[in-house]
Amino acid sequence: MKNFVEELKWRGMIQDIMPGTEEKLMEGPTAAYVGIDPTADSLHIGHMVGIMILKHFQNCGHKPIALVGGATGMIGDPSMKSQERNLLDEETLNHNVAGIKKQLSIFLDFESDIENKAELVNNYDWMKGYSFLNFARDIGKHITVNYMMAKDSVKKRLSSESREGMSFTEFTYQLLQGYDFLYLYEHKGCTLQMGGSDQWGNITTGTELIRRKLGGEAYALTCPLITKADGGKFGKTESGNIWLDPERTSPYQFYQFWLNVSDADAQKYIKIFTMLTKEEVEAAVAQHLEAPERRELQKLLAKEVTTMVHGAQEYENAVAASQMLFGNATKDALMGLDEKTFLAVFDGVPTFEVPAEKFPLGIIDLLAAESQVFPSKGECRKMIQANGVSINKEKVADINAQIGSESFINGKYILAQKGKKNYFIIKIA
Repeated sequence: MKNFVEELKWRGMIQDIMPGTEEKLMEGPTAAYVGIDPTADSLHIGHMVGIMILKHFQNCGHKPIALVGGATGMIGDPSMKSQERNLLDEETLNHNVAGIKKQLSIFLDFESDIENKAELVNNYDWMKGYSFLNFARDIGKHITVNYMMAKDSVKKRLSSESREGMSFTEFTYQLLQGYDFLYLYEHKGCTLQMGGSDQWGNITTGTELIRRKLGGEAYALTCPLITKADGGKFGKTESGNIWLDPERTSPYQFYQFWLNVSDADAQKYIKIFTMLTKEEVEAAVAQHLEAPERRELQKLLAKEVTTMVHGAQEYENAVAASQMLFGNATKDALMGLDEKTFLAVFDGVPTFEVPAEKFPLGIIDLLAAESQVFPSKGECRKMIQANGVSINKEKVADINAQIGSESFINGKYILAQKGKKNYFIIKIA
């Protein structure tokens, strides 16, 4: 068996660990779980740290359990939150759980015959029939209010930092999460819970509940909350979260996110978000430090993560799409882009609309009369004669060229280029 704790340590993926955890894991295969809040039908890259921990756990010979919080998701975890979140209905939660399981299958082996195959559980299954009276009697009596009040997540919400205070619903969250651990300990032989460092209080409530109610020994391990070197929030862009669902974040945008991280972040993320070995990572970092301007580490990171999440073909497509702006892309490559990727690549490019019935159109009329790519026909003519105009990545040599429907990308766009760097989209209305 591989040493799981040692693997996480060199990757910088351990924040807190309960004494005895490493020794327990080295005794033989163990089951551990990570909880995921089903607030959306897709995971985003903020979830990937916990998922990668489960992936390494399975890789080291142990059994990973992904717990989707169908019940706790109806309440909302107060940890690191300044206000109470909206509650989700059962139909929405079921839809979200189905989407999350599909994505988890990318990382974890749920299907094969291996002894440590992954398992997905939903705490709604064991909470839905549990009455409040029984819960208060069976679980509530084992954990004191003093113990619960001492948790950082509770203290912060009750302090002057939050005007909202904390509802009883949220206050009970750590008891519910503690009961999840107890349930999995009893029914799945699960002795370890893992999560982000903001979960330490909730996780240790579970280990305490197992100790007090059953006299059992359970363990806890948390990873640091991932930050960016500049202090910004990891995984957030101006347009919001970077999602794993290609409908929410295109593979091109996903690839670009990793490609554009800073040097310092690339050195950290290559350990956390890939399965590359220590030797491979060290070699890649050393090569990067010799010529940081080539951004080889970022390219490797983007390749590894995009391929893992979206597959090799989407990675190749993302690389090809990246060449549109910065490389020598061909017309065929441009015409092969799907609409979403095309619009993502040329996001923010000036756009003009031209009615479909006006085509075919002479090139000068298209660029200087029907759109404002050029301020005048004369300037357009000169630029064509100087070999400075391209339509769909092909130079236009003839000032009398006609542009027809055969030039429409996805049946409704034309990409005009003035000089090397000035792009314009003509949308066929």
